Amino acid sequence: MTSQLQKAELLNRLHAPGNPLIVTNVWDAISAKIVSEAPGVQALASASHSVSFAHGVPDNEGLSVDQAIHAATLIARATDLPLSVDFEKGYATDAAGVGANVRRLIEESGAVGINIEDSLEAATGGQRSIDDAAARVAAARAAGDATGIPLVINARVDTLAGGGTWEDAVTRANAYLDAGADVIFFLGLVNEDTVKRALDEVNGRLSTIGSAGGVPLKKLAELGISRVSFGPQTMGLALAALQRAATTLTALGDYPEDLSFKFEL
Repeated sequence: MTSQLQKAELLNRLHAPGNPLIVTNVWDAISAKIVSEAPGVQALASASHSVSFAHGVPDNEGLSVDQAIHAATLIARATDLPLSVDFEKGYATDAAGVGANVRRLIEESGAVGINIEDSLEAATGGQRSIDDAAARVAAARAAGDATGIPLVINARVDTLAGGGTWEDAVTRANAYLDAGADVIFFLGLVNEDTVKRALDEVNGRLSTIGSAGGVPLKKLAELGISRVSFGPQTMGLALAALQRAATTLTALGDYPEDLSFKFEL
């Protein structure tokens, strides 16, 4: 078994500009186990949207912090690979609460990385002030330090996705790096030009979302991205296949080849 410390160190190393970590996001124990067994996979990441929907609740902290940590624990126990958890907004109203919750996540689940976002609650919309968001990143960093685990913090910048300015997005990204983030999850990089510009102006490693019709994975690697994830799209991929199979079987069609796929925990 690899220690939690070793997993954290490995997860950090895997965020390599030009040789990005590709994480096919998971949402429960069996999805984690199946993805972990795919050739070449070296680390896992959950997607909060998918985890929430698997529990029958909406995204944006529809789960309680206890439920979120329990879900992360089930995923982490299913594999020996490093796990980064989409920890949404930290499940707390202030930085101190974020720190306490992140410490619990590390100690109780065995996770070694987190995503933390700078948006406000879904009902109000918008983003936290830069100072507030940076303080929450700093609290997560302090929680990792207190446990002795060098938590890999992927700090999400929601500015462009919310209609904000490029300048604000870059200012936030650099503030979060200064506060202790390891990587910036920069939403809204929709083409090669925006990827290049972000890499030029942000003073650290970048992660982004991959999607059909977006910048190809090989090009993202060539440009210098350090991590590519897919969020709830991987759950959509699995559910689309399930729905197609249900349609075929209901219509008395041929048995799908994947119906014989073998799996176990």
